Order: sequence, then structure tokens, then C-alpha cells
Amino acid sequence: MYRKTFARPEALRFKRFTRRSFALFNCIGKEVIVCTLSVSSLTYAKADGISVKPLPSVVDTLGQKEVELDEVLVTGSKAPLTALQSAKIVSVITREDIHRAEAETINDILKLATGVDVRQRGGFGVQTDISINGGTFDQITILLNGLDISSPQTGHNAADFPVSLSDIERIEILEGAAARVFGSQAFSGAVNIVMRPDRHNSVRASVEAGSFGTFGGDAGITWHTSPHAAHKLSGGYTQSDGGIRHGDFKKRRAYYMGSMTSRCADLQWQAGLCSQDYGASTFYSSRFDNQYEATRRFMASATADIRPFADQRLVLTPSLFWHKDVDHYQLTRGMTGAAAGENYHRTDVCGMSLTAHSSWALGKTAVGMDMRSEQILSTAYGDALPENKWQDISGTDRMYDHKGKRTNTSLFLEHNVIVGGLTVSAGIMANCNTGLDRKFRFYPGVDISYRPDEHWKIYASWNKSLRVPSYTDLYTSNAAQQGDINLKPEKNSMFKLGARLRYTGFETTLSSFYSHGTDIIDWVYAEADSKKYHAMNIGRLNNMGWSADIALRPHEMLASCPVTRIKVGYAFIHQNHDTDRPVFGSLYALEYLRHKATVKIDHRIWRSLNASWTARWQQRMNGYSPYTKLDVRLAWDAESYSLYLKADNITCHRYYDVGKVLQPGLWIMAGGSVNIKL
Repeated sequence: MYRKTFARPEALRFKRFTRRSFALFNCIGKEVIVCTLSVSSLTYAKADGISVKPLPSVVDTLGQKEVELDEVLVTGSKAPLTALQSAKIVSVITREDIHRAEAETINDILKLATGVDVRQRGGFGVQTDISINGGTFDQITILLNGLDISSPQTGHNAADFPVSLSDIERIEILEGAAARVFGSQAFSGAVNIVMRPDRHNSVRASVEAGSFGTFGGDAGITWHTSPHAAHKLSGGYTQSDGGIRHGDFKKRRAYYMGSMTSRCADLQWQAGLCSQDYGASTFYSSRFDNQYEATRRFMASATADIRPFADQRLVLTPSLFWHKDVDHYQLTRGMTGAAAGENYHRTDVCGMSLTAHSSWALGKTAVGMDMRSEQILSTAYGDALPENKWQDISGTDRMYDHKGKRTNTSLFLEHNVIVGGLTVSAGIMANCNTGLDRKFRFYPGVDISYRPDEHWKIYASWNKSLRVPSYTDLYTSNAAQQGDINLKPEKNSMFKLGARLRYTGFETTLSSFYSHGTDIIDWVYAEADSKKYHAMNIGRLNNMGWSADIALRPHEMLASCPVTRIKVGYAFIHQNHDTDRPVFGSLYALEYLRHKATVKIDHRIWRSLNASWTARWQQRMNGYSPYTKLDVRLAWDAESYSLYLKADNITCHRYYDVGKVLQPGLWIMAGGSVNIKL
């Protein structure tokens, strides 16, 4: 019998939609399998709605992750733009990157970012100074889910995070002055830590122990009370001898966040606390080797995205925020009283912001305002209070007898034009700080990126910023340091150029910058025979440099290759200092990283056993010796549990990151975690 036969349709697998006008004809007569839906195809989508986890598919998951990250909304502008659209290249450290790294803290993760300088005093990030592109630790903004948690007292405590690595969805790093996006304190860049509840109900727990009497653990739970409401609660504890003389510590943390979505609004709220007690060794002065410090941080915020119109052409984003920092410091542990160098400080920061952004025929426009009140009560910082206004310090017989207060108001205007592969983002911020002269100052900026095709992205930017001195800069007065209430604010103008190239299995990013800073603040010896560091405006400081990052994913080109990723980074900075006042020795601004190189290799060993190797070489100026540090992590990763062994500083090389604080040698940790879906 005659039977009509048909050609079997060929399957066409899409990893990403092409924007070619003839793309539809590629599908005729074929079965079409769509693997990834590009968010840019939609009118608007929140970042929290996009997963950056590898997808359970036979095709390469790391390649898919890179595509998905292009469509995540990042914090490079006031209006929501995806990473692909953004006029800035925002470096994103994903949850998978964090899991593979030989790291105990967020600060350890940031050490692997090429343009970031992390100066660690104690183990496990007890106290860490984070800076970007040759700046100082006071010149960046630290955010948690968009909430600025930077401390007006000092940047030394800015990296006290109430979250563990297991809580984090991703970390975004924005290099360069960003006043018009994050406010005046974003002098040389910003770091935003993004959290979100998992997509399913789950319970997790982990425990670890290792060298120097170190042990700890954390636990967390995620639950959904409805398809549109989710909650995340976690907590942890770590203690150790610290690996250095008088470097013991205890750390506690707790964090909660919730979210709810509806047709016309998305809500998110969070609260957290972290508590640290630690031997501060020679953290602030090599003349005193048994210092002590205890810090407490409490924070909370609430944010909403309100869409009053069905077509979502206008979005209003109000937010409320608050955080309090408490700091107890002893120049010599156990010695109390002001005469012995013991001080107490309490800072309270609260405020509100409102941003409105709209998409219309000529692009995306955002306007907004931010009001931030900063207050410090102290036994040393601020103006002396009359005795009838002194306040008790809980748990002691001392009283806060000094107070400082200032209000920071910022107004923003930004417009973004997206035409094909071209994005132009220009804006201005008007800022008034009552700690200065109560006048508005203006900080403009423009960012441009161009994508000639799907592989290339070229970008350029120019932005201005200002930083008001911290309370430590203004009021410190002890046996080792002297502040100056007459300090001028720092000013900065930064230019950046760069490009990114991406192909299957290969990606590289090249960037360069020039930063022109005036009235830069540093702690220096004012005289050749000085025994005390003074806070001083050291004049003009120009930083210029370039960096390169190359990432290879061999298994995308050869499926049987056991090496999943090789990443190499290098950064170089040259500094030019011009001042009318002599400087003898520097604590921060002149101790920049001239060279930094990192190499990271991830590979499979057998079945679920994987290894990650990290090498970092760096040379710091101002008398520091260069050093190389090698770390490794071995992990057995199953669906619901993970076992790992980590070795930090395999060569046991003793080195200095800051001052005379000698860092530990080999540090070995072993542990495991369990994650159960409910």
C-alpha cells in the first residue's frame, strides 16, 4: 500500500533570542526548544525574579548563567537597567562563585575582585578595610539590598555584615565615582550585597572547625506563606583564637528578610544584627599590642516598588532605613576609663528616600530625593555636652558626654537613552550637608556604553563625588592619633574607559581609569620626628591605572575537560601626589596597591568531588613587601549536602596587609552543610 512519508522535523534549540528581523524563518518546519527567556523581552522585571542558579539541563549551565546575568537588574543607575543595558560594567560575583571560593567571609570573596583592595587586620573578617581603584576604606559605599550601611563614625566598621555567605544571592561591585547613584559618600565606588529568599521552602544548617581553636556554624530557613510572599531567617556564630597574638574573637549574626508581590506593588523588608568581641592586637598603633574592641550593629529597612498604572510606565520606590552602631574600644585590654584610652561610641543613622522612574518615548527618566540623619553619642567624638544632657552608657558607670549630628540631603535627576546597542546615562546630584556650610553642591556624571554586536561592549564614563570627613577624622584624640575638626571635604573627578568581549567559553574585560582628587584626607606624620598620626588634607592625589580580567571555561568547548573555569586578573595603579605640606609616613591613602594579580582554577576530580585553587600576588606601596598567597578548597557537592576541606595560605607565608598586624600562617578548616527542601 502506498503511504505518504514526511520529513522528520529537525529540532532547533534556542539559548537566546536573536534580534535579527529574519529570525522567524529559522523556525519554519522545525521543532523549537526555548532554553532561556530574555528578560529584556519583557516590559519590566525585578531582579529578584531572575534566577542566577545553573539550570538543570544537558546544555552548559555556566554559559546559561552568563546569559541570565545579562538580564538581571543591577545597581549602576537610578532607573532599572539590566546588566546588558547598563552604561557601566558592574562586576557580579554569583552564588556559584561564592560557593566554589576558598572563603570564610564576604571580605575574602572581595579579595578576588581585581579592582578591589581588601586590607584585613584579623581573621574571618573581624575588621577589614575595603577600597576600590586606589581609594581608601572611607571612600566607598557599602550596601545591603540597596540599604547604605556605611558608618559615619569610621569606615573600619563598614564591613560588619549581619549575613553569612550562605545567605547571599550575588555581590555587585561598581568601580568609580558614583555620587549621582548612591550619594556623596560613593567617592571611588560601591559594593552592593544582594539577598533574596529561595524559590522553595527549605532548611539549611552548617558547621565547621579548624586551626587556632576555630569553630562555628550557621542555620537558616526559608518559607513561603503564599505564592506571592516569602521569608528568610538565618543566624550564625564563630569564635577563634585568631591566629595572631591578642587576636581572639567571637562573632554572632542574625538576619531576617521578607518580600511580597502583587499586581501593583512589590514590597521588601529586612532586619539584622551582628555582634563582635575581639582582641585588636596592634590594629591602630604598633605601640600598643593588646588593644580590644567590641562592636554591635542593628539595622532595618523597608522598600516598595509601586506601579500606579497598569502599563507600568511609572514606578515609585519609597524606602525607610535605620541602623545603629555601638563601639567599645580599649587602648589596653582590661584598662578602663578615659585616661587609659577607653572610649564608647554610638551612632544612629535613619532616613528615607523616594525615587520615581518612568519609561517614555525618549528613554527612562528617574528623579528622587534622599534624606539621611547621622548622630553620634560618644565619650570622645563630637562637641562637649553640658552635664545635664549627658546620657548613661548601658552596663557601665560612664556617660556619653559628647554629641555630633548632621543631616545629609540629596536630590537626584537622571535620564537614560537606549537606542539599539547604545546606552547613554546622564544625571546630576545636588547635595547639602549640615556638617558643612548648608549649601547645595552639584555632582554631575555621564556614562556611555555601546554594543556593536552580542560579543562586544565598550564603555566610557565621567563622574564627580565628594566625601565629608568621618567623626573619627574630625575628633580622634589619643596617644597614637589626633583628628582635626577643620578638615575640608574630599573631592574627586573620575574618568573610566573599558571594553568587554565574550564568546563561548571565553570572556575578557579591560578597563582603565584616571581619578583626580583634591583635599584628600589621610592619617600621616606631620613632622619627621612625629610619634602621633594626624588627620590632614594632604593636597592633590591623582590615581591612574588599568586592569584586565580573562575567564576561560574549557568544558564549554570540550565537554570531557575536567577544568570548568580558569580566571586570571591583573590590576596596576600609579599615583601622583602633589602637596604644599610635607608628609612623613601615611596610614592609608598613600599605601595603595601598585600591583595585584589573581589566578583561580576550578576543576572536577571525581564524580561530585571538585577543587578550587586561588593564588593572589600583590605589592603595596609605602614600605610593604610583596607577597603571594595560595588557597584551596576541596568539596563533595551532593544535591542536599556538601562536605569540604579548605586551606588558607598553604605556603604558610606570614605577611602584612596593614600596619604592623602580622597575618596568620596556614589556616585549615573542615565542615559540612545540609540543605533540605520542604
